[in-house]
Amino acid sequence: MSKPLPKVVLRSDKAEAVKRFHPWIFSGAIARADEGLDDGDLVQVEDNRGNFLAIGHFNHNNIAVKVLSFEKFKDLSGFFLRRIQAAYDMRAAIGLAESDQTNCYRLINAEGDGMPGLVIDWYNGTAVILAYSIAMYRSRELLVDCLKSVYGDRLHAVYDKSASVLPKVFTANSTMQNEYIMGDRRMVNVLEYGHEFIVDWETGQKSGFFVDQREHRHLLSKYAKGKSVLNTFCYSGGFSVYAAKAGAARVHSIDSSVKAMDWTTQNVALNNPLGVEHKSITGDVFDYLIGCKEEYDVIVLDPPAFAKNQSARHAAVMAYKRLNYEAISQIKPGGIVMTFSCSQVVTPDLFKGAVVAGSIEAGRSVQVLDHLTQPGDHPMSLYHPEGLYLKGLVLRVM
Repeated sequence: MSKPLPKVVLRSDKAEAVKRFHPWIFSGAIARADEGLDDGDLVQVEDNRGNFLAIGHFNHNNIAVKVLSFEKFKDLSGFFLRRIQAAYDMRAAIGLAESDQTNCYRLINAEGDGMPGLVIDWYNGTAVILAYSIAMYRSRELLVDCLKSVYGDRLHAVYDKSASVLPKVFTANSTMQNEYIMGDRRMVNVLEYGHEFIVDWETGQKSGFFVDQREHRHLLSKYAKGKSVLNTFCYSGGFSVYAAKAGAARVHSIDSSVKAMDWTTQNVALNNPLGVEHKSITGDVFDYLIGCKEEYDVIVLDPPAFAKNQSARHAAVMAYKRLNYEAISQIKPGGIVMTFSCSQVVTPDLFKGAVVAGSIEAGRSVQVLDHLTQPGDHPMSLYHPEGLYLKGLVLRVM
């Protein structure tokens, strides 16, 4: 950055949130901005007295600036490299980045790693990029160079999946290929706590695999031995795999997607040395629970986000209530329900309230054994509570 950055000046009463390190600056906080700013431009944010506050990416929307740094820096490539190296070092410190039992994890978790608008997941030598902002999308080649520096010859390929999450206007004129580095693989086998999974980042949801449920899949193992287990909204069968390998009596998996069920069947087959009975069911989870004649000792409720914005929040809370009611009504006495919400706009209190309401309606005695949240490779900034999205409960139903 050889020339001065364009400036965004905040209203006199709107600088405090930035001084408290919140990484979002809303359009209503801006008093004035330099002319000619385009979406994705790097800007310097100042208070109304000309004091430096932050550097971030500008956009013409409600969140007008997403802050990269509350300190000045001169070189964007060097800044990105420091952030990605720090993210890697943290994953190494918590036992992920250099593990022989787990070779898939989240490397960059947007604001949680000081890189708003960017997610990078690592899959046994392949880094999958999801750019949620035009600024990060335009920085992909720079990000690839940083990944090469951090991983060296352990990096086999970088795959860009941003077109699946960005508005089409951002990607329509792109000529950049998806594969940046040698290799044309579209899927790979990975390890998670010694469990083997097939990951298809090209056609799978998000980056291909929900690495944020790793610790909760591991937790399920202690409840599954000798038990009948139902894994709902199973996607690629993560919880089913752990249940089978832990020695469940039987495992049933259900998802509305035929492809997901095929994928689940393959993944369970890779991890079933005890020959546990596994049944794949393609269908609607709510309908299955309502008409269920089976009895289960353990039920996993891991639905997709029921609400992606505030306007859908009430309907989502009602859906969580109904889903938990059906599972709690059905499960055997003494059974375990692991229930989750990944809807960011549904707060932990709202989610718990929905589960309580469903439990009351079911008329069962329910104990809370554990409160669950996203793992360490999905960090949230202490100053950015919006970064908390995954919440869960482990329930014992009498």
